[in-house]
Amino acid sequence: MTMTKTRTDAGLATALRISVSRLARRLRAQRTSSGMTEAVLSETQLAALSALEKHQAMTPGELAEHEKVQPPSMTRVIAVLEERHLVLRSPHPTDRRQAILTVTEEGRALVQRVRRRKDAWLARRLAELTAEERATLRAAVPILEKLSQSALSGGCRSPRPPGLSGGCRSPRPPG
Repeated sequence: MTMTKTRTDAGLATALRISVSRLARRLRAQRTSSGMTEAVLSETQLAALSALEKHQAMTPGELAEHEKVQPPSMTRVIAVLEERHLVLRSPHPTDRRQAILTVTEEGRALVQRVRRRKDAWLARRLAELTAEERATLRAAVPILEKLSQSALSGGCRSPRPPGLSGGCRSPRPPG
């Protein structure tokens, strides 16, 4: 995309969306290039597994909130991960109504394998850039992270109050 088209915020939004989407698609392709377990997990399942690996232990509700999905959807994701012995469900130490999810060694190995494959692919692409281009990307990383963590991500106009899972509240009908 030309510099002229990215001078406005709308043009920048379009260019950034297209570029980030293409890059994400290319990174996803690295995950599915093998015939291993990670190739049969959905992106949502792998993202949930990665979040659990990073945070070590979470309740299903915390995981759903972290991944910005509804709890019933996360329940289905967790069921698949448990079935594949990638996640272990244990009783909550203080609340019998809750469960704690942790990643099994097999799940941890899978997440690390996927990360290594994606990082290696991206490192090869970065090596093709000039030092100045890499410096520009290095400076952009915190900004991109800020965008990805925005409270209004996903088009949510009315976020739920803290403590409620599910990300966005349904808009009220007019009147």
